[in-house]
Amino acid sequence: PWPHCVHGADPVGCRGRTVEPHPACLAHMDETDRAAYLAALAPGDAVDHRGTTFTANLLTQLLAALHDPATGRPRLGTARFDEATFSADARFSHVTFSAYARFDEATFSADAQFHRAVFSADAWFSGAVFSADAWFDEATFSADAQFDRAVFSADAQFSEATFSANAQFDQAVFSADAWFSEASFSANTTFVRAVFSANARFSRVTFSADARFSHVTFSAYARFSHVTFSANARFDVATFSADAQFSHVTFSANARFDEAVFSADAWFSEAVFSADAWFSGAVFSADAWFSGAVFSANAQFSGAVFSANAQFSRATFEAAAALGPLACGGELDLSAAVFSSPVTITAATADLRCQGTRWAAKAALRLRYATVDLSDAVCASPLIVTSRSAPFIGLWGEVDETVLGSHAPGVRMKSLSGVDAAYLVLTDIDMTYCQFSGTVHLDQLRLEGECTLAPAPTGVHRRGWLPVRWTPRRTLAEEQHWRAFRGATGWTAVPTDTDPVGPAVLAPVYRQLRKSLEDGKNEPDAADFYYGEMEMRRNDPARPFGERALLAVYWGISGYGLRASRALALLLLAMTGTILALMLWGLPADGPKPHTTGRLTGQQISLTTDTPAPLNPAGPLHDRLTSERAEKALRVVVNSVIFRSSGQDLTTAGTYTEMTSRLLEPVLLGLAVLAVRGRVKR
Repeated sequence: PWPHCVHGADPVGCRGRTVEPHPACLAHMDETDRAAYLAALAPGDAVDHRGTTFTANLLTQLLAALHDPATGRPRLGTARFDEATFSADARFSHVTFSAYARFDEATFSADAQFHRAVFSADAWFSGAVFSADAWFDEATFSADAQFDRAVFSADAQFSEATFSANAQFDQAVFSADAWFSEASFSANTTFVRAVFSANARFSRVTFSADARFSHVTFSAYARFSHVTFSANARFDVATFSADAQFSHVTFSANARFDEAVFSADAWFSEAVFSADAWFSGAVFSADAWFSGAVFSANAQFSGAVFSANAQFSRATFEAAAALGPLACGGELDLSAAVFSSPVTITAATADLRCQGTRWAAKAALRLRYATVDLSDAVCASPLIVTSRSAPFIGLWGEVDETVLGSHAPGVRMKSLSGVDAAYLVLTDIDMTYCQFSGTVHLDQLRLEGECTLAPAPTGVHRRGWLPVRWTPRRTLAEEQHWRAFRGATGWTAVPTDTDPVGPAVLAPVYRQLRKSLEDGKNEPDAADFYYGEMEMRRNDPARPFGERALLAVYWGISGYGLRASRALALLLLAMTGTILALMLWGLPADGPKPHTTGRLTGQQISLTTDTPAPLNPAGPLHDRLTSERAEKALRVVVNSVIFRSSGQDLTTAGTYTEMTSRLLEPVLLGLAVLAVRGRVKR
């Protein structure tokens, strides 16, 4: 679209802009005409050499003609180099472009050197091709800088460059390293659909206005550490194929990473999000690090998927109302994180680590698949941990849980050690492997729904050389470990990173859990914790021997008043023994009959009536085992159980047998009734 030189055999000829009034471009002018043209130029003059091919010598001559003695550097007015070809190094270093400069679709076959160049008006490099290194370090762009569709085949160096107006790199292609370290962007900056095939370095860059990296492809390392985004930062639908480094970045306005794809590690450690942070639908294929990050407003991770670990340790959430729903195939680490406002954390994750996490306001953890560690967590308000049966629904539909593989969707609690459980509510949580020792205010813990605990081993097992059958009941993981440590079979072994605790520690734990359920009017389920408490007291070697012996008897005859079958069996056995003892030795052969003797003295008679002592029948013992004697003995025993005297004449041995029966058998009956009452009490 300009008058062009017709030099050459091509049907079009040379495309260089003619230097009027000459018919040739600057490259094809004869030496005399070119010298005259150059001599006529003055600093600040406009030049138009579109389509012209420049050698190193030709460009040197042109810039020498525009040299400004006052500044010691070339100064151009309007500069038109559209579609120009620079066959050697293009040396524009320290050049001042006082009007707009256009290099649209120019071709730089060797190095393009714009080191410390000054562009006082618009600078256009749209569609330019840089086949070798492009040097714009410390360049100053006082007006718009357009590099959209530019192709950088070698290193692109923009370190410490200053962009005072809009900077546009949309659809630019960076095939080698791109350096923007310590550059300053004062107005809108866009890299929409740009491609970085090698390292992209934006360390310590300042973006004073909106920065858009939407749909950008980072095929290698992307470094944005210590960057300041003073306005909106958009990386939505960006693709990071290698490590993405955003450590110590400050986002003063909204930060959007919606549907971004991080194929390698993503680092946001110590980043500051002063406004909303959007990671909805983002995909993290490797570890994601948000350690020490500060979220001053919403932290939006709805539908985000973490294939590996998601690290939020020491992060601060000042006003986030929700975190998730998200899916994490590895560990979701919230250790030492701080939640200053009410929050709902919704996550499907293999592990949830909340060691030392602080919840200053009400919080709810709605989880799937997770193994939760709440060691040393601080709850200043109610904390509700709930297992969710149905998949979560995010902003883009159902959250992708395929990263969790074949894990069971239930939630398991690993540890409550060091937690103040006064505000803790657990609903439908598997407590089989939970560590309770060291929990504060455990008596105020609320267990809702179906919270399962480890069952005692079933069947016959070995304890030393003795076969034993354990009483069916719910137990704590610590008791399982302690018994396995002592050599009992069938119990869960002690984990390698855990030291077993003894009965002295476990007895108060069982007692507080029992009180927790009793306060919730759940006395039947509290019975197992009472049984566990008594077991620990009985097995505690620090307690007096007499107390342990008494507890052993209590355990043996009724299972601490909780096993009705044991008490009833002993009651039937005692009654049977009593009946046999009465039949054999307690009932006399015949009922003793009164015998009266007298003496007549004068007209007075003195009479004495005696009742002989009952005597055992003579003869073999088996002759005493008759149905008649059995019926009498049964009547005596039954009356004894309910504290009534039968009135039956008994031998001396029978009398003591009845006394013993009246003492022991009602106790056994009472223990059986107590056990039944404990299981059916409302």
